[in-house]
Amino acid sequence: MTTTLITGANKGLGKETARRLIKAGHTVYAGARDEARGRASADELGARFVRIDVNDDASVAAAVAAIAADGGLDVLINNAGVEPRLDGNAIPTAAEETPELMKETFETNVFGTLRVLRAFLPLLQESRAPVVVNLSSGLASISGLADPAGHTHFYPGISYPASKAVVNVITIQYAKQYPRIRINAVEPGFTNTDLNGRTGTQTVEDGAEVIVRMAQVAPDGPTGTYSSVHGPIAW
Repeated sequence: MTTTLITGANKGLGKETARRLIKAGHTVYAGARDEARGRASADELGARFVRIDVNDDASVAAAVAAIAADGGLDVLINNAGVEPRLDGNAIPTAAEETPELMKETFETNVFGTLRVLRAFLPLLQESRAPVVVNLSSGLASISGLADPAGHTHFYPGISYPASKAVVNVITIQYAKQYPRIRINAVEPGFTNTDLNGRTGTQTVEDGAEVIVRMAQVAPDGPTGTYSSVHGPIAW
């Protein structure tokens, strides 16, 4: 039996990924900060709930202890993330970005991802087929942002693309450091979720496809990659 933890699993892509992996036979821990909403979502899915706030060391340590006591972990999906928004739900432009907005974004998307990965690494190393999936974004492709013909060139902000570019670096460097673990970054696509104010153009079913696929890679499968459902993405 494969045991999987998904952070931010009480809604959106995390919840849909949990549903799909449970259907595929995984034992899924649905992680969430809010206990009431997290438990309700886990009960609906048939998942196990674990409270985890990726921004809090004690919360992450408690989640590690709970999952370790239940037998360990095979797959970690770092899904929890935020995107800065101004009043009226607008994405800040480069001129409107502030150090405070960037710190807030990096706290969850970068430091939270690294905090969870570091904390669960000992459990993953005990697995016979350990896998890590880091949620990135097409906006993390710097070459894409710089290309006037690219589909992400329009994006005006700094902190969200920058945070996901750092997630890509974490993915590459950890994949090199731990070659036995399959560690990959994925771009789910512009999905209709709360993260983007429900402006996405595809469903959570569509967006979860690449996450589910990469959560099930074999021990000899790809590692250190950045891809969407359509294939590799230029860094």
